[in-house]
Amino acid sequence: MIEFWKCTNGFKQISEWEEDCWIRVTNPTAEELESLETQFDTPSDFIQDAEDVEERPRIESESGWLMSLLRVPNKEIDSDGDVSYNTIPLAILVHNTVFITVCYYKAEMLEDFIRWTNRKHIGDRQRYDLMLSLFLSSSVWYLKYLKQMNVMMKAAEEQLEEKMDNEKLQQMMGVERYLIFFITSLRGNEVVMARLKKHLRHLPYDEDLLDDVEVELQQAYSTANIYSDILERQRESYSSIISNNLSDIMKQLTTITIILMIMTGIASFFGMNVPNGLETWTWAFPCIFLASGLVALVSYIIFKKRNLF
Repeated sequence: MIEFWKCTNGFKQISEWEEDCWIRVTNPTAEELESLETQFDTPSDFIQDAEDVEERPRIESESGWLMSLLRVPNKEIDSDGDVSYNTIPLAILVHNTVFITVCYYKAEMLEDFIRWTNRKHIGDRQRYDLMLSLFLSSSVWYLKYLKQMNVMMKAAEEQLEEKMDNEKLQQMMGVERYLIFFITSLRGNEVVMARLKKHLRHLPYDEDLLDDVEVELQQAYSTANIYSDILERQRESYSSIISNNLSDIMKQLTTITIILMIMTGIASFFGMNVPNGLETWTWAFPCIFLASGLVALVSYIIFKKRNLF
């Protein structure tokens, strides 16, 4: 799908291309890619690279085009209501008065970016300022999703304090995986931002907007690292707790086994098929049973005092 948006006191959709408008391409078909290449002479290889969900962030120049590929955050909700987070590639191409973004996946960030500019009545955003605004919006959404992950971590932590549950442990492991995705993508975006800053050195752009992008990007990267460190320490703590609990259980089982072995030894001794003087005594079995129980009770008290039970 190809849409044309013009920024004048917020974004308004227009029917055809105009200079300095935003050409928003979403999950394009082969025919749409061909029309872009025909009308604007776009580098098709770079656009097709954005289809690869594993594509790394980078910046390139080719035939007068400045092409940036960054990774933006994305949230998915399955049919069961489970939430997962990942990052998806967003390609940005600028050439003279042509500005194109290509995304093969549905990103909540882009829809919100349009709503935000309309709500704030943002003035004219052309080319490089629009590129920086998209960088800024992606960093803001990283922070927003990181806050949601933090809420998930706290909820799982509170439930794990009451009871160790495999489902909650797996949930925390899932958050740890999401954080790794975010950290890797944010680090790649930082590299792209550093190289883009060199390209913009002699071009018209909003310097304050560039500063805001760098601050938000660094904050998102730092926040993701902090959450990752906290989660790693929590995982290590829970591993220690599980190991200690397992050790206590094994200690108790060993103590029970020893007590049962003593009782079994007494029963085996008097149950041997050899004369022991109690074969004809009516009260032999009750006495042996009581003696075994008494020995077991004394053993339990001794083990209990030694904190082995």
